[in-house]
Amino acid sequence: MSAILGRWQTWAGFAVAAVVLFGVAPVALSDFRLSLLGKFLCFAIVAVGIGLAWGRGGMLVLGQGVFFGFGGYMMGMHLKIADAQIFGNDVPDFMQIAGVRELPAYWEPFASPAFTMLAILVLPTAIAAALGFGVFKRRVKGAYFAILSQALAAALAILLVGQTSLGGSNGLNRFRTFFGFTLNDPANRRMLYFIAAGTLLIVVAIVRQLMQSRYGELLVAVRDAEERVRFLGYDPANIKVVAYTVAALFASIAGALFAPIVGFIAPSQVGILPSIAFLIGVAIGGRTTLLGPVLGAIGVAWAQTLFSERFPSEWTYAQGLLFIVVVGFFPAGLAGLGVLAKRMRQRRATSPAEAGAEAAETEKVGAGL
Repeated sequence: MSAILGRWQTWAGFAVAAVVLFGVAPVALSDFRLSLLGKFLCFAIVAVGIGLAWGRGGMLVLGQGVFFGFGGYMMGMHLKIADAQIFGNDVPDFMQIAGVRELPAYWEPFASPAFTMLAILVLPTAIAAALGFGVFKRRVKGAYFAILSQALAAALAILLVGQTSLGGSNGLNRFRTFFGFTLNDPANRRMLYFIAAGTLLIVVAIVRQLMQSRYGELLVAVRDAEERVRFLGYDPANIKVVAYTVAALFASIAGALFAPIVGFIAPSQVGILPSIAFLIGVAIGGRTTLLGPVLGAIGVAWAQTLFSERFPSEWTYAQGLLFIVVVGFFPAGLAGLGVLAKRMRQRRATSPAEAGAEAAETEKVGAGL
């Protein structure tokens, strides 16, 4: 009975989210605000993957900007080629300014929409799988893995700045079309928002299935007792690689949507700071829950847009302070506050002996276990 009730609650939650994203938001928000929300939804897609890898798998992924950048740049390359072809040019506009008259060889495959979509799905996934096997098979974890992933993000950002064929520090910008649709048309920009909203719902549904599956149980077991899982005959490295690869795939898809929605992709969206910003939203929302990363990513991105306009320098300190407070005192994130409040109410209604057990359980919830 409880399983049936839980299934109905899940479907009800998806229905409410669909109504809000596809019904309420397009009516209540202006075209500019709706496009801004589409940008936040891209961040939420990344956050869902981080919640799976970090919240359920215990892998502190500080380099998701790498895969976000892969997806964004590959989409940007296709869009720039398509724009150049519309105006009868052989190379994109920024290459013409630099005096380049021939398209670089590694750009040419991205003239194909099919190749671009396939590359966005396959290339970051393959890189993450190869990197994951190389790292997890050697039992690199904890702070060492976090530092390694962050170093990759920094290295990619530095590499992109030096690549004039990818726009240098300016990146790729001024996209005019998206697979034949004019981006200046408000209707087409709404279409992009709907694509991002639908993608987010699909990503959340996929992660929910993973969490509810046998694999999800093994992932949590690896997080809490890796050696015990190895003793039972499972290879924790393989289990970690799957979660890390799925998170990379989601980040790549989010980057590919981010580029046309925002209108540019640059090294500033790839390096250390964006990767940390993704992590902050997940931590604040609640990394061990399904919807916590989504709400946290959207909330932090919205707050940054709102307050950074009025307090551009103070917001960075406020964001860091909020992250420290949440990690230090509420490791389960804001999503865990409701559970803690419920536990406290139940504790007052129980006997002293039962209260001790409830207190221990409350501590576990507060620690995100």
